[in-house]
Amino acid sequence: MLRVSLGLIAALALQAAAPGAPGAPTGAGWPQWGGPSRDFRAAVGRLAESWPAEGPPTLWSRPLGEGQSGILVDGGQLYTMYRSGDDEVVVSLDAATGDTVWEHRYRQQPHEQHIRQHGVGPRSTPLIAGDRLFTIGISGKLLGLDKADGSVLWQRELWGPELGGHPQGSGYSSSPLAHAGMVIVPVGADDAGLVAFDQADGKIVWKSAGLRNSYSSPSILDLAGRPQLVSFMAEELIGLDPATGTLLWRYPHVNQWRHNINVPLAAGDLLFLSSPQAGARGLKLVPNGDSFDVEVVWSSRRIQLYHVTSVRNGHWVYGSTGVTSPAFMIAVDIRTGEVAWRERGFAKANCVAAGDRLVVLDEDGWLYLVAATPQELVVQSRARLLERTAWTAPTIVGTTLYARDDHRVVAVDLG
Repeated sequence: MLRVSLGLIAALALQAAAPGAPGAPTGAGWPQWGGPSRDFRAAVGRLAESWPAEGPPTLWSRPLGEGQSGILVDGGQLYTMYRSGDDEVVVSLDAATGDTVWEHRYRQQPHEQHIRQHGVGPRSTPLIAGDRLFTIGISGKLLGLDKADGSVLWQRELWGPELGGHPQGSGYSSSPLAHAGMVIVPVGADDAGLVAFDQADGKIVWKSAGLRNSYSSPSILDLAGRPQLVSFMAEELIGLDPATGTLLWRYPHVNQWRHNINVPLAAGDLLFLSSPQAGARGLKLVPNGDSFDVEVVWSSRRIQLYHVTSVRNGHWVYGSTGVTSPAFMIAVDIRTGEVAWRERGFAKANCVAAGDRLVVLDEDGWLYLVAATPQELVVQSRARLLERTAWTAPTIVGTTLYARDDHRVVAVDLG
């Protein structure tokens, strides 16, 4: 049962995005997977305390082809991807109406090893960096596009003979990362686990040690006093120097499917990671010359975050645990692995921090407005938003939420 309480709600402090730099994601809106700070914390306006029974007001809704690519917001336009027949499509929509502004189509079939059970639409979320848009299709085609009209500036085949990335059964799913004029992507090749390309021309800046890729997305975290590029690979978690791709540390973590997906979270010198079957760990990084030793602070198989987002507030992590639905929403202390509560009543879900609350969208299309503290989970409102499988994390800018399933995209007013 979901607990309902009139207790006070502790605020989830928003983390400010780092100052912009050349080649960095656009600061306003939702320029990349995970939002302005790549941590699923939204810069929101004043949200309603609750919704009417029919849910928050719908601003617009329209069909969109198959895909699980997230929705970007920049300068009054949206950017995402979908499949149409034999084509993959990068599309820009008017944020106010949902009307198509431009499309870029290209012929791209799923790889011959692709498992079609969960669809063939694009999974990777695009990236905006300045005037450029970067996208990756389900078979590893990386495009650098002009954001204004979708024209192609350059392209690379991550799974092609030049880079030699190993195809994944559910399709390429990692979302690109911008840093210092580079676009960094997992490749999973024998001699290139991750590759950094120059944003302007697509030339290779560096290649990391060869490691097989999973379906996770890389991020840059402040750990043990320095920025580190952290990426969950198929069988380990790794930390790299983002400027050079030099391996700083690695920690083995594997399950039978090589599905490490949920992106690790950092608090000081501590890291939280979790995946199905293998469970969760709290890791501490200890400097050792130019590299780091990794110490296991705690370990638990009760916490199994799968292809979902999670949010950190202080030393607490909030997220959805469970390989299948129904699942639990949980609160975990990153320092000890203590589970403060486990709440039933949700399907497997993504969550986004929105001011002092969480917005939760589960895979059955139910949208929840909740307050989460270490003491309790308070469900303030819920409504059915989408009718089909909803595996894409919602996007929130101001008081507008954009969401999609594998059939439609919708904009609603949370204010």
